[in-house]
Amino acid sequence: MPSPDPISRTSLSETDRGPFETIAVVGAGAWGTALALVAREAGREVRLWGRNNEDIATMTKTGQNMRYLPGIHLPEGIEATADMGAALSGADCVLLVTPSVTLREICRQCAPHLGEGVPVVLCAKGIETGSGKLLSEVAGEELPEHPIGALSGPTFARETALNYPTAVTLAFPFAQAHRRDPEAATASRLALSLGSEMFRPYVSDDLVGVEVAGAVKNVVAIACGMMTGAGYAENTRAALITWGIAEMMALAEALGGSRETVAGLSGVGDLTLTCSSKTSRNMHFGVQLGAGIERENLFGGNPVVVEGEVNAISVIDLADRIGIEMPVCRAVHDILHEGADLRATFAALWARPLTGESRALNLELDHPSTATGIGSAVG
Repeated sequence: MPSPDPISRTSLSETDRGPFETIAVVGAGAWGTALALVAREAGREVRLWGRNNEDIATMTKTGQNMRYLPGIHLPEGIEATADMGAALSGADCVLLVTPSVTLREICRQCAPHLGEGVPVVLCAKGIETGSGKLLSEVAGEELPEHPIGALSGPTFARETALNYPTAVTLAFPFAQAHRRDPEAATASRLALSLGSEMFRPYVSDDLVGVEVAGAVKNVVAIACGMMTGAGYAENTRAALITWGIAEMMALAEALGGSRETVAGLSGVGDLTLTCSSKTSRNMHFGVQLGAGIERENLFGGNPVVVEGEVNAISVIDLADRIGIEMPVCRAVHDILHEGADLRATFAALWARPLTGESRALNLELDHPSTATGIGSAVG
């Protein structure tokens, strides 16, 4: 189910090249604000849109995003606004940095204000619940005359905002003209628009692979968090990360993406980061559940968007539709959404039949242990 190629339906000139000078960032959360800082550091004029008038007013007055990135100064050249029209008017490129569940609605709000052929970069990660569509497909349906791509990679917002060295993948479908002249490709122009001494973008033409990796890694991070919270340690997390990479690769390949993409920044890179630190909301969410904290008390009772919680549904729905086995993602899905017992579910994950690590080995052996062994290891 590869996403459509919006580039073929635009009037972008094959000779267009160089950076986009004015960038609109839609979504003034931590990651949206960090990307606004990245764009400004790269020398771009930036508009930052947020839906909360009070937050935008505070940002304008204090020069900080007090709610999401307190203590980090927003330099001149970043204009914060709650007016979608003002944010998008005259923008050469748009970064959509809102939760995946709101993407379709946000695209509809953006549509009347976008200039002809303006590229749209998806900076959220997920698969649409119900339809099983990649986010690029959702955006392509709502914004059919615009090139749609994605930015993904191992990125914590605060570290990026503090200008720590960071690398990401920028993926767009390549028109045939861009195969002949890759510097004119939208992804290449965006890499020039955002790249700076400390922010290094890599260009990709595998939008499907990048999107699948981003959606699945959130779910695997919850799995790693659950096992950490339940008292297990590094061996367990390493196994889950490895299995998670295999699940990413299988789903990406089935949808027309590349296993090589999953081995890059948007896959292995992002997964390793997200599964290794409670700075990740997905990992932290899982840690709290694994420790036995009730759902209503997670994050101190504060409402927090955890993309992997929703992604667990959409990823498994999609996997079932196309016949892909994803045991780690299914374990998370069943614990979060089917009421499955956490320890028993992970015990069953370890007690699956023994198989060959190489795909070329057609091997399956009954597991010698019972499904209760791992669950009783930690009290």
